[in-house]
Amino acid sequence: MKILITGGSGYVGSVLINKLIKKKHEVYNVDLDLFGNTHLPFKNKLYHHINQDIRKVSSLDKYMKNVDIVFHLACISNDPTFELNKKLSKEINYDCFENIVLSAKKNKVKKFIYISTCSVYGISKKPKITENHPLKPITEYNKFKGMCEPILLKHLDDKFKGCIIRPATVCGYSTKMRFDLTVNILTNFAYNKNYIKVFGGKQLRPNIHIDDLTNLYVKLVNLNFSKINKQIFNVGYENLSIENIAKKVKRIVSKYKREKILIKFEKSNDKRSYHIDSSKIKKYLNFKPKYTVEKAIHDLCIKFKKGFLNDSFENNNYFNVKKLKKIKFK
Repeated sequence: MKILITGGSGYVGSVLINKLIKKKHEVYNVDLDLFGNTHLPFKNKLYHHINQDIRKVSSLDKYMKNVDIVFHLACISNDPTFELNKKLSKEINYDCFENIVLSAKKNKVKKFIYISTCSVYGISKKPKITENHPLKPITEYNKFKGMCEPILLKHLDDKFKGCIIRPATVCGYSTKMRFDLTVNILTNFAYNKNYIKVFGGKQLRPNIHIDDLTNLYVKLVNLNFSKINKQIFNVGYENLSIENIAKKVKRIVSKYKREKILIKFEKSNDKRSYHIDSSKIKKYLNFKPKYTVEKAIHDLCIKFKKGFLNDSFENNNYFNVKKLKKIKFK
């Protein structure tokens, strides 16, 4: 297959690219590389790097030719990063989306997979949120991610198929690491500072290991989309409170460090809280995650111990907000 990924240089995309190449797929990665690109497989002949702004769809159009599948990962991700530059974020996350979809359709791309987010649900006390739950975004990031979904669905048909994935909060190690995601943040603090800051703690969060999520994407490549065309899928595994995650981190990290790890609770204005139900994707695709939050914590501890992540607080590439504050956009 020839596969085009927007935003492939990021946290999830980097892992996905390597897995696709191992399966002998040809990968075209469209990314501005704001967080660097030295972690990407440039030496592999199956990998093609396109340093391109997705807002310039006319330039992107030529790369859609002869492509079988598009994974649309590119976005200004998470709420704090979006708020840094609302105009820019809207342009990237929403304004250019329909043109990218139309470009793929015009060039006879067979499948278009849009990566949305479970945070479109906002706040809900419902114990198990299915894909039919009303979208109640409480931030601009959530709102625009959700608004792209009906745009894609409108253009899908029998020849141009696609689906929408709403992942939970991702955790675990990537060659393009992020330490601004819940499990990763807490593990970084516990391992390197011997304490954990918990803001609030009662908020409920669904989680997904990065290897489970990328394994799902690889599975979608060869899947017959006849049964899942125009479908939306939650993808999560463990629904845990932030406090519960912190306790898991404390227990596991203390075994690696052989030191006492403190948990410091602080007040928070973060009201996002939701538990998702991922039974639909198991029913349709027979997909069930294999890995846990605990495995993600262990994976990170091992990388820390081996010296892979020595600058985990100083390197701005690990933090979306820190990095984007230093970049001047046109």
